[in-house]
Amino acid sequence: MNAQLAVDGRHELGEGVLWCERTQTVYWTDIHASRLWNHNPQTGATRSWGMPERLCCYAFTADVERLLIGLESRLAFFNLSTGAITPICDVEQDLSSTRLNDGRCDRQGRFVFGTLNEDPARAPVGSFYRLNTDLTLERLPLPGIAISNSICFSPDGSLMYHCDTLTGRIMCCDYDASTGAVSGQRVFADLSGQPGSPDGSTVDADGHVWNAQWGGARVVRFAPDGSIERIVDIPSEQPSCVAFGGADLSTLYVTTAHEGMSPQKREADALAGALFAVPLNGVRGLPEARFGG
Repeated sequence: MNAQLAVDGRHELGEGVLWCERTQTVYWTDIHASRLWNHNPQTGATRSWGMPERLCCYAFTADVERLLIGLESRLAFFNLSTGAITPICDVEQDLSSTRLNDGRCDRQGRFVFGTLNEDPARAPVGSFYRLNTDLTLERLPLPGIAISNSICFSPDGSLMYHCDTLTGRIMCCDYDASTGAVSGQRVFADLSGQPGSPDGSTVDADGHVWNAQWGGARVVRFAPDGSIERIVDIPSEQPSCVAFGGADLSTLYVTTAHEGMSPQKREADALAGALFAVPLNGVRGLPEARFGG
């Protein structure tokens, strides 16, 4: 389970990695550079698209040339072929210090995402939201957050995982697959005393949660009861997000970042901001859910 360098992107804030099983390519974003990236591991080809503002999260749709994108202040559709952006709605226009952050589709094709407070005080004024397939936006009844992360869903869609990175805890709640009702929030995994803070997560076919741990140079696989099942070392200090990819979904892709590093630390962490690939044995992921709107 050694992490292999996939793309030496040196991104300030590599994030939001997703695998498209239809094109057999991996996507991710460099948030602060306002750029979407794509890499084909078979051909080695890498390309990117500039965005009008920071690209924080996104989701695939039924059309491989069309993405649902979460820019820092709004949701929109983006056409990969033409570059056209079709606005959907603004988010938290009444909060000057927040932007969108983590996001992922639930098993029913609704886009669930959260926001992040960029004010240095980091008050938990952000929220989790859901964009329904009819393009209506609703705020989920979950406590306020400072830095949303770890949004993912159990294989049957009945559990939602999420976190406020600053708390050092990954939470879960019951998630009604038909109505989308959210209830029973509780602690899934407490990282107190562990290196790093919880960042992006994904769930494998066996219902285990894989979490990138910012500052910990590792990805952790949690069993459904929240216990640590295994640890994968990453050769960079700030892993940020994870996704399963490859033809059989048995490769773990990991984004990293050099955001906030001193010049000395960045020089020492030469691969900070790279995309890594970790071949796994006996573990497979699930195809990424697509936005159904």
